[in-house]
Amino acid sequence: MTRKVAMAAVGLMAAFALGMPTWAAAQSSGQTPAQTSGQAWPSRTVTIVVPFPPGGGVDVIARIVAERLSASLKATVVVENRGGGGGTVGTRQIAKAAPDGYTLMLAHTGTISINPSLYANAGFDPRKDFTAIGMIASMPVAMIAHPSFPAKTVAEVIEIAKKEPGKLNFGTSAIGTGGYLTAEYFKSAANIQMQIVPYRGTAPLMNDLLGGHVPVSFGVLPPAMGTLAVGKLRAIAVTGTRRFSLLPDVPTAAESGLPGFDSVLLYGLIGPAGMPRDIVDRLNKELRAMAETDLVKQRVLAEGGDVAPSSPEEYAQVIDREETKWSTLIRKLNLKVE
Repeated sequence: MTRKVAMAAVGLMAAFALGMPTWAAAQSSGQTPAQTSGQAWPSRTVTIVVPFPPGGGVDVIARIVAERLSASLKATVVVENRGGGGGTVGTRQIAKAAPDGYTLMLAHTGTISINPSLYANAGFDPRKDFTAIGMIASMPVAMIAHPSFPAKTVAEVIEIAKKEPGKLNFGTSAIGTGGYLTAEYFKSAANIQMQIVPYRGTAPLMNDLLGGHVPVSFGVLPPAMGTLAVGKLRAIAVTGTRRFSLLPDVPTAAESGLPGFDSVLLYGLIGPAGMPRDIVDRLNKELRAMAETDLVKQRVLAEGGDVAPSSPEEYAQVIDREETKWSTLIRKLNLKVE
């Protein structure tokens, strides 16, 4: 039976299938920025669109990038928030913008690789409507437990779930978000039955986790770092392919009982399809340079992620893989948001 979920916003998550036709379009145009605009790029303000309201993780990463690009490009780079539809409104607008390098978007797993399948009418094609410029950061989801929860490893969590199918409660963020889909992915990969308890926000989830009302959860790390440090909560595993810098002693899920498991939130810079390749290359060069600075590394780390620069082609490949993974899961769940 199809599960239809009405939500005002979906949030996180969150690499993004921006396939190779984009590169063919950009390269076959034969145009340079000077030929396109009559003068060298950038000659006016560059806008980075965030398809969410101010204050969230995507917004924070975008402002870090805008600040550094303003300095390195010697141009004004601003962030513009265009929230609505769980990120689909602003993303649709980017797909229709002029591909001249002046309108970009801070992309996120949720907006590009989850929303096209999650929303009945997302209004954009992640493989045809965008130019991948480069990755910026990777943020793991974590399996976090109350200290009273007996399992210390992923293998032990799976064992508990299999002993009493359907009785283990897992708290997550709202239906359709990265935390929720990570829990569904975990159920499928581990071949277990458990009860997913979605919360409307991070605060109520953390309150119930701290109170022991829900024994274990999947979520991003920043809201839990303080409680992890003092032992009020315990991290069982992170869900990326490598350990998180701030929690080097916490293993990945793949290391501790679930080989191949990989669920991370990826952030990157994209633009409309058909951007000139020299602008793409210039922006990618600047993204790589800022990822090498201690300041940017520390600011991204404070948001719960690690810098993860890439080439445009590498980003497009990662995006394609992520979109395929999440769309397959969403179809399997018959999950739709209207």
